[in-house]
Amino acid sequence: MQESKKRRIFDIIQIGYDEDWQSRAFDVMLMAMIFINLFIVIFSTFDSFAPYQKLLDMAELATVTVFAAEYVLRVWTSEYLYPAVPKKKAVLKYMTSFNGLIDMLSFLPYFLPFFFPAGIVAFRMFRVVRIFRLFRINAYYDALNVIGDVIHSRKDQILSSIFIILVLMTASSLCMYHLEHEAQPEVFRNAFSGFWWAASTLLTVGYGDIYPITIPGRILGIMITFLGVGMVAIPTGILSAGFVEQYTKLKGLKDYSAEADIQFVRLEIIENHPWAGRKVCSLSLPPGLIIAVIQRMGKVVVPRGATVIREGDCVVLGAEGYRDEGEIVLREIVLKENHPWVSRAIRELHLSRQTLIVMVRRDGKLRIPDGNFCFEAGDMVILYTNKVYRDMRDVEI
Repeated sequence: MQESKKRRIFDIIQIGYDEDWQSRAFDVMLMAMIFINLFIVIFSTFDSFAPYQKLLDMAELATVTVFAAEYVLRVWTSEYLYPAVPKKKAVLKYMTSFNGLIDMLSFLPYFLPFFFPAGIVAFRMFRVVRIFRLFRINAYYDALNVIGDVIHSRKDQILSSIFIILVLMTASSLCMYHLEHEAQPEVFRNAFSGFWWAASTLLTVGYGDIYPITIPGRILGIMITFLGVGMVAIPTGILSAGFVEQYTKLKGLKDYSAEADIQFVRLEIIENHPWAGRKVCSLSLPPGLIIAVIQRMGKVVVPRGATVIREGDCVVLGAEGYRDEGEIVLREIVLKENHPWVSRAIRELHLSRQTLIVMVRRDGKLRIPDGNFCFEAGDMVILYTNKVYRDMRDVEI
């Protein structure tokens, strides 16, 4: 009983599904706490809110206490987040993970001001970072994933362009220092002053706090301005080309999948499912059928042999599509209230030998019937038969 409650707490504090209203309510509550805390951080800097400072402090204490309690619950239930490792290692793995560190830094500086005397306000911003966990940004191949893939695939070109910009920035800063130092010793005091000017000029910002006044300096400034426009355009062009290539690749994969006739099926691992708690390597799958991916708590997991399938997982099975070498026609019948099969078991039906009942869809779930299966009104019966029944429709394979 204690174990089931612990598991339920873990499900609630994770990103919730639409069907789990308690988990979704927790997500909404946590989001509200983060926004309240952000409101306090911003408006506590206004002098007009000084009379309400005590109220703001109490509200911040309440929100930070919620963050601390949530962190304790996540540490307590970390064994379900990392089921493949022992409990102590699961706790340590969560505490040292990116999310674990963000969760800890979102409340710890408030309770330990002695160790964080000047960084309390800065550490408050970690609470804002946590709000990204409430969005399933990694569940599907969305824009954020595409951005990450493009940057990772073009990292060498981007680093090369940044290196070229740094070299040009260094060279222009040294040249400008030597051209302008005598004319403006208080402005171009050293090479770093020229470096600041080069950075603002090459990046097309142009703050105007430092600028050349000599003719050679202005000529160099014009040249650097033109070069700056081209230098900034290099990383932009690399990323643009990367986006085009990435989306072309995705479209190509989609087209190839359709051409190769690869079919995918979703399988929900419900409670007491025979696959729940078993490793992928221990499953006896028919030849040609593979586990493509596992969708778990809003994340996509690429299955390995040691991956453990859990309750609530959505397993995507892949298989080669059926090739119509010999015609097989399946048909479906939706049983109405006055249908003669309603309230009768399959073994009581007088079916011809050419009629086989393949499956029944009831209440949105597929069932493989046996002889004792009793039909109900509203059932959708999928069968293979040469006989024609009333209200029968062909099913596309």
